[in-house]
Amino acid sequence: MPAVKLTCLSCGQVNRLPTERLADTPKCGICGAALLSAKPQPVDFETLQKAARSDELPLLVDFWAPWCGPCRAMAPEFEKAAQQLRGRVRLVKIDTQTHPKASQRWNIRGIPALIMFRAGKEIGREAGARPAADIVRFAETSSRTRAT
Repeated sequence: MPAVKLTCLSCGQVNRLPTERLADTPKCGICGAALLSAKPQPVDFETLQKAARSDELPLLVDFWAPWCGPCRAMAPEFEKAAQQLRGRVRLVKIDTQTHPKASQRWNIRGIPALIMFRAGKEIGREAGARPAADIVRFAETSSRTRAT
């Protein structure tokens, strides 16, 4: 039975999850938090580093800041995309104002910026605000054409 590794975004524990359970509502074996959500989850720098390095399910990260108008405008579109991609891609957000190390680590030059990770590799990158359909298309294309 194939399985994927997913980092709990609440406690940072790496969980192994059978792939057939991705459509369920899987929970962390340590803290009980949901591992897959229909909403983008906020993360801190340390959790993002661990998830980007470990997660085998694609992880789409929105690098944003509260003062950024285009970031705020894209937020509801990112939420719509999270609902459409649930179980196939995890969507998270990192506030680059609160966590400037994230911008440095991944060479973010402008926000909003989207980066897709899987198993420690960056598999896609886009800059600028996007509607939900474009975010979904980017996620699906990145996962399919750059799969490792």
